[in-house]
Amino acid sequence: MGGSGPAKSPIRVTKYRDLKDKYVGAPGTAEREQFEFELSLELIPLKIKEYRKQQNLTQTELGALIGVQKTQISKLETNAVNVTLDTLLKVFGALHTKIKLSFEPEAAH
Repeated sequence: MGGSGPAKSPIRVTKYRDLKDKYVGAPGTAEREQFEFELSLELIPLKIKEYRKQQNLTQTELGALIGVQKTQISKLETNAVNVTLDTLLKVFGALHTKIKLSFEPEAAH
């Protein structure tokens, strides 16, 4: 059988930053700033767990270092959206990790 199959179309590759610009907004826009802020908040639980494991601490042990139960550490590692700055400072302090906050004034309108 000498029939040829359907023509193959070339694979089109799009860069992640181009997709963000298109669907989230260009850098500097309010939409993009909100996206970046929410993305950074989602990284907090991952970092808590990562640094805890690097130091070979269990959730119970980390909790004991900062005076909370294991369940609180578990909650922080799954969703740290409603966590206070004080709690973050205690957790990352116990993990010997610095937190850097950045405040930048908006451009004058």
